[in-house]
Amino acid sequence: MRRKARPYACGIDAAIDVIGGKWKVLILWALHDGAKRFGELRRLVLGVTEKMLIQQLRELETDGIVHREVYHQVPPRVEYSLTELGISLNDALEPLGNWGARHMDHIVTCAREPVPEHGSRQVQPG
Repeated sequence: MRRKARPYACGIDAAIDVIGGKWKVLILWALHDGAKRFGELRRLVLGVTEKMLIQQLRELETDGIVHREVYHQVPPRVEYSLTELGISLNDALEPLGNWGARHMDHIVTCAREPVPEHGSRQVQPG
């Protein structure tokens, strides 16, 4: 589903509109070191379905982040690569990736701990 043009509250709002969801950032990272064919991307982006990968690549192409190159040969070959805008977006995401790498152990630990119910109180015997 294509998003609608809307006013943004700030730059982060606009950026999240472009990269929102789980898969787009992972696709961008998979393309950081050069062009990839669809099958390569599917193997690199673990867990993505073929349908979702196609949809996300189309949206990234529409937004000018990814370039799709069709080589007219037998068998046909299609490669995806980052545009200049996509490279600059990946550069902007690099500090976020570094933060995640530095704090991965903490994030994993927190994910294993039960989340307390909102508003719940422990009643102390009295």
